[in-house]
Amino acid sequence: MSATSGLPQDGGPLRCREPATGTVQLDNEHVKVTRWDFNPGAETGWHRHGWLYVVVPVTDGTLLLELPGGETMTAELKAGQSYSRNAGAEHNVVNAGSAPLSFVETELKSLPG
Repeated sequence: MSATSGLPQDGGPLRCREPATGTVQLDNEHVKVTRWDFNPGAETGWHRHGWLYVVVPVTDGTLLLELPGGETMTAELKAGQSYSRNAGAEHNVVNAGSAPLSFVETELKSLPG
């Protein structure tokens, strides 16, 4: 991003929100485990999941999911209530709440055996 114009130099989308912090805890041939921490209003940025994944919320909170085609939806997270999604999910995830939000995401690359 150019320091003077505020526009991306690569022609990518302009990011107006604070980025969420993704901390990779484990990455091997079978799984990738990432802890995501969001301040209120923070986002992951647009991405597509290449593998089936499981999310374990660490905190309660509300996510805004921005979907292709301009659609949006919200999801209520409850600490400890896990859910999974298939590979191919494409979205931008935003903390729509007024408090920090965290979850741990485990992407299943392959199963041993």
